[in-house]
Amino acid sequence: MSRALAHRGPDADGLARRGPAVLAHRRLSIIDTGSAANQPMDLPEAGLTIVFNGEIYNFAVLRTVLEGRGHHFQTHSDTEVLLHAFAEWGTGCLERLVGMFAFAVWDQRRRVLTLARDRLGKKPLFFALRGEGIAFASELKALRLHPFVDGSISSRAVSQFLSLGYVLGDACILDGVEKLGPGEVLEVGEAHVERRSYWNLAAHFQAKRRFTSRDAAMDELGELIDTAVRDRMVSDVPLGAFLSGGLDSAMAVEAMARSGRLGGIETFTIGFSERGYSEAAEARISADALGVRNHAHHVDAAMAGILPAMVHAADEPFADTSMIPLWFLSEFARRHVTVCLSGDGGDEAFGGYVTYAADRIHQMTRWIPGWAAASGGRILDAVVPATHAKVGWDYKARQFLAGHPLPFPQAHYSWRTLFEGDAKTALLHPDRRAAVLACRPFDSFARHFQAVEGCHYLDQAMYVDIKTWLADDILVKVDRMTMAHSLEARAPLLDHRVVEFAAALPVDWKLRGLTTKYILKEAARRRLPARVIDRRKAGFNAPVAHWLNGGLAELARGVTLGGPLLE
Repeated sequence: MSRALAHRGPDADGLARRGPAVLAHRRLSIIDTGSAANQPMDLPEAGLTIVFNGEIYNFAVLRTVLEGRGHHFQTHSDTEVLLHAFAEWGTGCLERLVGMFAFAVWDQRRRVLTLARDRLGKKPLFFALRGEGIAFASELKALRLHPFVDGSISSRAVSQFLSLGYVLGDACILDGVEKLGPGEVLEVGEAHVERRSYWNLAAHFQAKRRFTSRDAAMDELGELIDTAVRDRMVSDVPLGAFLSGGLDSAMAVEAMARSGRLGGIETFTIGFSERGYSEAAEARISADALGVRNHAHHVDAAMAGILPAMVHAADEPFADTSMIPLWFLSEFARRHVTVCLSGDGGDEAFGGYVTYAADRIHQMTRWIPGWAAASGGRILDAVVPATHAKVGWDYKARQFLAGHPLPFPQAHYSWRTLFEGDAKTALLHPDRRAAVLACRPFDSFARHFQAVEGCHYLDQAMYVDIKTWLADDILVKVDRMTMAHSLEARAPLLDHRVVEFAAALPVDWKLRGLTTKYILKEAARRRLPARVIDRRKAGFNAPVAHWLNGGLAELARGVTLGGPLLE
């Protein structure tokens, strides 16, 4: 199991048996790279042992507090601070942490194992719980090696994958395996199992803040972003940033420059030869405006041999094509740095997706009869051929018209679906069809909608997207593709303090009319050129349609029409 995770930690490995518990760790050394900070790490006086994946950004502040309470430290690592924090406050330490993490603490005296995951789910944690014990790992490829996991396929996960292109956090492609949810803690003892949440983002959507002015809110937002970026620049190894040419990554890089980092800032961009997909030119404009060095790398369809490695890295079935450019971007950046900051999270926290505009139009046009929308969709199908454009207007129109007759929650869900109804049925083998179709992915969305029932419909949409699309697609993609190359990605816009601030904002400060990310854009005007802020949102997609009709055509036909499978 440990060897299966060597890519996540190529710098050191450790294995420890403490009574009935066996803990293994692979280390990517970021803070205090000395061997004394390797894991598993023990705190003998408390009878505790920890394995930990991630970073605690406020570890220096916590260390000072703990020293004041009589704790003594042997290293300068955040792991040791986390271990002492657990000894001092137990699971109450989770509310004090600023960071991304998945960790396990074994308490030898109480014979209790505690698993915990960060608030937004940046770091993964899979587990299999049986009567005789528990097995867990950062990735499914490691956990499936344990005898608790028999390898049978979950119909629920297959249903979710076909509908959404990814598997939600309340399922796993392998039966009997669970994922600890974002902001959850699990305690397993000899006589009890307790699983609970320690963070309630819904409460921040429900308790809207009152600001003296919009300018005051923008001042606070700027300070929060500066703090989040500064916290994430603590590193004892080379650090850089992803730069796409869009607003969110530019905001992160601008804050890095604002911090006065010595030695310059290295940024990294991926590009494609297909028109409309490459952001290399826009990233160059942003880099020049910010005064940072930019390195661009171009990718084409001559990468068929890499696809099996990407599939292996993803673990579960995963159909977000942006995993392809991120794979190459991560590999390219890792040649220069070990840590990269990114702009992930801005769209979910501040309302940046066109789907939120679709939600608003849906509310404004509910008076249109369902038959009229359905007729419009049929006319569009007959008159306008499908294109290879990056999320072209025709695709958006088809999705909108198909979902328009539905009530709001189902309509919002439909904006992101791939296969539903007859199309989904046609893909399934008769032997599995009934079991898969009996599992409705929307039921998982419905539970999240219920958590923010009574909130503005756009707040509901953003909360649900944070709990589904962000946690189970975006952050999965980022973690697997970066860690496949032993690169750590840090997302300042997903600092929980920034996300809580955004949740408590008035809806019209996030989506003003049909203008997305309104307050973030207005705050950015104090820092960035207008051409960076106002450029059309492009998205981080690969030109897969072009490749499947070109350089990948033979491979695609072979895999889908009964040819040899990828190995």
